[in-house]
Parts: sequence; C-alpha cells; structure tokens
Amino acid sequence: MIKSQRWFVVALLFLAGVINYLDRAALSIAAPLIQKDLHFSHAQMGIVFSSFFIGYALFNFVGGVLSDKVGAKRVFGTAMGVWSVFCGATALATGIGSLIVLRVLFGMGEGPFSSSNSKMVNNWFPRKEVASAIGVISSGTPLGGALAGPVVGFMAVQFGWRWAFVAIMLLGLLWLVLWAATTTEHPHENSRVTPDEIELIRAGQADEHAIAHSAGGERLGLRHFLKKPIILATAFAFFSYNYVLFFFLSWFPTYLTEAHHLSLRDMSFATVIPWLLGSIGLAAGGFISDFILRLTGKPLLSRKIVLSSCLGAAAVCVALAGRVASTQSAVALMSVSIFFLYVTGAVYWAVIQDTVPREHVGGAGGFVHLLANLAGVIGPAVTGFIVEATHGNYASAFVLAGAIAVLGAVCSLVWIREPRASALNMKRAW
Repeated sequence: MIKSQRWFVVALLFLAGVINYLDRAALSIAAPLIQKDLHFSHAQMGIVFSSFFIGYALFNFVGGVLSDKVGAKRVFGTAMGVWSVFCGATALATGIGSLIVLRVLFGMGEGPFSSSNSKMVNNWFPRKEVASAIGVISSGTPLGGALAGPVVGFMAVQFGWRWAFVAIMLLGLLWLVLWAATTTEHPHENSRVTPDEIELIRAGQADEHAIAHSAGGERLGLRHFLKKPIILATAFAFFSYNYVLFFFLSWFPTYLTEAHHLSLRDMSFATVIPWLLGSIGLAAGGFISDFILRLTGKPLLSRKIVLSSCLGAAAVCVALAGRVASTQSAVALMSVSIFFLYVTGAVYWAVIQDTVPREHVGGAGGFVHLLANLAGVIGPAVTGFIVEATHGNYASAFVLAGAIAVLGAVCSLVWIREPRASALNMKRAW
C-alpha cells in the first residue's frame, strides 16, 4: 500500500512508462516478420523506424508547452489515448506508405510523455526528491521494453504480428481509466493528500525563486532559458543518450537475428537482459544523483558527475558490442551499456528542474526533448543505410553510436556547472 499520494502518482506514471515502451518496442520485436510480410529492405525498415520520431520530436515540445498552459494531467491522459489507438492501428498497415503515416501519428501521441510527466513531478514533489521520482517513473520504460520481447514475440508467432499491436493497445486504454479517476493536477486538489504532505511539498519547493527571477527581480520568459548554454549542453548530451538508446531499440533485435542467427523466439528472450538492467539503472540513477546532491549541496555538480561518467562508460561498451564474435559477449556488452546509459536517464530532467522555474518546466523540458529526439529521426535511418552499404555488417554502426555518446559525456563535463554567484546559496538551501 502506497501511503504517500505523491508516490502513488509516481506508481501510475511508472505503469504508463511500462506501457509506453511495450508499445514502442513492439515494432522492433516484430520487425523481422513485418519485413518479410511487407517486403521491406533494411533501408526501408530504417526509414519506418525513424518516421516515428518525426511526430514524436515535434510533440515533445508541443506537449511540454501545453503542460504548462492547460495542465500536465490532461495532456498526459490525451497522449496515452492517442498513442494507444495508433499503436493498435499499426495492424492496418499494408505497405511502407501507410506504416510511415501510422508511425508518425503514433509518435505524435507519445511525444508529450516525458515532458508532461516531468511537469507532474514538478507539481507534486519537493526539489530534493525530483531526480528520484523521475528515475522511478522512467525505470518503467525499459521494463516495458523487456516485456515486449517475450510478450510481443509470443503473440506475433502464435497469432500474427497484427494482433500483437491490437492487444497492447487495450492496456493503454485501461490505464487511462485509472488515471482519470484517481489523479489531479496539483496535490491540494486531491482529497487523499494529507495536510502534512502538502506542507512537505510546498516547503521543498520554496527555494524556487532563486531561479525564477533575475537579480533585479524581473520575471524571466521561456526564451531566456532556452538560450542558456547549460540547457543546450543538456540537450546535446540527451541527444547522444537517445542515439545509443534508439540504435538499440530499433536495430539490436534485427542484429541478433541476422549477425548471430538467433530465432525470433531466442532473440525475444535475449533482449530482455539489457532492458532489465536498464530498468535498474534508471531507478538507481535518480537516487544516486540526489545522494550526491545531499553530500555536496550542489545540484548541477551532482548531475554532471553522473552524466559524464556514465555516458562515457556506455560509449565504450556499445562501441565494443558490435565487434565481438559471440552472442553472449554482444548481449553482455550491450546490457552493460544500456545499464550505464539509463543511469543518466532521469538526470537530464533534473538539470532542467534545477535550472528553470516551475511555469516554464514543461516548455523547457519539451524543447530539450525535441532536440534530443532528433537522434531518433537520424539514427535508425543512418544505421539502416550503413548496414545496407556494408552488406549486413553492423560494426561501424556500433562504433558511431559509441563516438556520439563520448561527445555527449564531454559536453556534460564542460558546460553543466553551478552558477558562480548562487552556488553558496544553493548549498545552504539543500
């Protein structure tokens, strides 16, 4: 039983994350069957993977701005309904044109997911718990990816890949009913929240004025924060994170079937291991960052330590994963890479919440997420063309993913840092 209502909200968002990646990973698991059924080349399949991110990246920003203006609860619920419907509609695809259209619309539905749940956390949590809450929520996404392998693989083999998409659509619609019945935009609007919890949340958010105003007391607009080097650096680091993640999400299952000759059944179970480690990494990453924060009193230093070290470790492992001969080594290296990658998953959002005032958290988060998800537009398609140009050799694609992650680690190390004037005050606040 969850006694704290704010952690009940986290539990619901965690379940939404499971459904989110179960829906999203379904195409990757079913890709070998879809390629065969619809006669797609590697390059065409790469374009299909990338098409999702055209709608997704755009609605990262749109969803974030709408979360600030009309409320995160409403935006998140609408997003869940839209993406669930278009996930199910994937079963109607008859060729590359229709599948691309459906994936773009599906991506538009999923676009507000991260920025709107970040806004919900901002509404419901004291700042010292922000990274921990986002980490727990985000850990649901790799768990969904882990479930996608055996669940979608089994249904695709037994009933056909089209029915797999219809079945997982129903999970999202059931979740939506629970969300509408139990959740409110702010804690004070919820009858189940105790006065003590409301006071704890308000007290933990009281130091926000330090980032909401300029030195002269003037209220700063969203554009001011979007131009800050730390926001742009965070966006690039997030881009490198997503490049590796979407390379894994889109192409690693196919790589296992083609380069290591695994059956669909064996591939489905092999992909569970990286996802499970990723789920642990995501849940742990927020708590690690908040722990370093409590030790140092410096929010951005704690975020920088996690980002630069873990992105660097992920880069090394993914670059090596495509150059080993055995299936076990490839899965092990990719699993370790995904673990370290996902340790950083909550930290990008924590940087935004440490840097941007509440009224702009949705918009700033959506902007950063939009730039980060350009990796999804570029990466899967680039990988498809690399594999086709090298006659089925994936090694160069793995190395490219590792190199981009190294650049993200360096970017975090250089540009994410405490503002000199406020470092002492922030330390006292924590």
